[in-house]
Amino acid sequence: MTQRDIFTDVAAILCPIPQPERGEEHDDGFLAARDQAAEEQENIVWNLRMAWENDDHDPLIDALAGARRAKEQAEQRIRQLIAYSREFVQPRPYTLGDVAAAVGMSISGVRTAYSHRDVAQVADATGAKPREWRAPDPDDGQTAA
Repeated sequence: MTQRDIFTDVAAILCPIPQPERGEEHDDGFLAARDQAAEEQENIVWNLRMAWENDDHDPLIDALAGARRAKEQAEQRIRQLIAYSREFVQPRPYTLGDVAAAVGMSISGVRTAYSHRDVAQVADATGAKPREWRAPDPDDGQTAA
């Protein structure tokens, strides 16, 4: 039984090489994507090995931590896009139902998915002014009247 190489295995998970569908033609676009993925895998293997040899970084733990960071960033982008769809689009915001269907959430989940902080980040990023908020920011210590 041959021993698995963790560096190669982690790279294959992080950057899978596209496989053709049964009966699919191998056009130039597919072949280029396959070659690019193979090259990216080789780069990942090299980077993982260097991190292990130079800094004693575990390739699997580092890949898991990187995936967690990517997930957190994606969740933040989703919150900001939801905030934009509900608080910045004029003359009317996107419907809760349309946004919920797009992100795979319930309508009530969309309603509570973003905060004043997310709205402020969208305003900073876009320069746009949000519509008036109906509820106070819970972070500012005020209570609703």
